[in-house]
Amino acid sequence: MKKEKNKLEYRKLERIVKGFANHRRLQVLELLSKEPELSVQEISERLKSEFKNISAHINKMAIAGLVMKRSDSKSVRHKLTNRGNVILKFVRMLE
Repeated sequence: MKKEKNKLEYRKLERIVKGFANHRRLQVLELLSKEPELSVQEISERLKSEFKNISAHINKMAIAGLVMKRSDSKSVRHKLTNRGNVILKFVRMLE
């Protein structure tokens, strides 16, 4: 039973790591730390990357609990979660 619990915890950690294990996702984390509440369109414009790619990256980051989505009347806005902020600090320590 204990072994199974550890396996689930490792899978959860794996999902979190995969949420930021990409240069573009790290750029999104950095951007959202400076400019929260951006739409996918605004993020893709600022990072000069395709909308479709940024959207896919943000979805993986949301699944990992790094980014929070909020709907306003016109679009979906994104900002870092507490976990996203902690991960960004962790990554900066690795530099």
